[in-house]
Amino acid sequence: MASRLIIFIVVALAAPVAAIQTQPASDESAAIRATALDYVEGWYTGDAARMERALHPELAKRIVNTNPQNGRSSLGQQSAMTLVQSTRNGGGKNTPAEQMQKDIVILDVFQNTASVRATMSGWIDYMHLAKWNGRWVIVNVLWEMKPPAR
Repeated sequence: MASRLIIFIVVALAAPVAAIQTQPASDESAAIRATALDYVEGWYTGDAARMERALHPELAKRIVNTNPQNGRSSLGQQSAMTLVQSTRNGGGKNTPAEQMQKDIVILDVFQNTASVRATMSGWIDYMHLAKWNGRWVIVNVLWEMKPPAR
């Protein structure tokens, strides 16, 4: 019984410390959000410099595509260079302003890593960010198209 009480006390005392460690400082949250917005708004405005600023040079952006005829999946991939060039070529500039959804949710932050969800006009991006050379950059994106509107 005494050992259960000791375990309970240790867990009770450790829980608030663990919660404090997982909450990002407000300046870190602001920097993470700014990076995600550089990515999202850079796309919508065709601002390649802003997009490039948000990305790690070795970014991997991936989507799972499923062939409706045979049900087999394939992995589509874009690099940082491809994404920057697509942005430079106009990106999402043709998206009507009222459809430019830019919802950013910071899902988790731990030390120099963060997970962010960005909901955009036609898709959702799940991003992994890292603090790299003192600034937050996106290193991975896994995305999924939204279902067509009915």
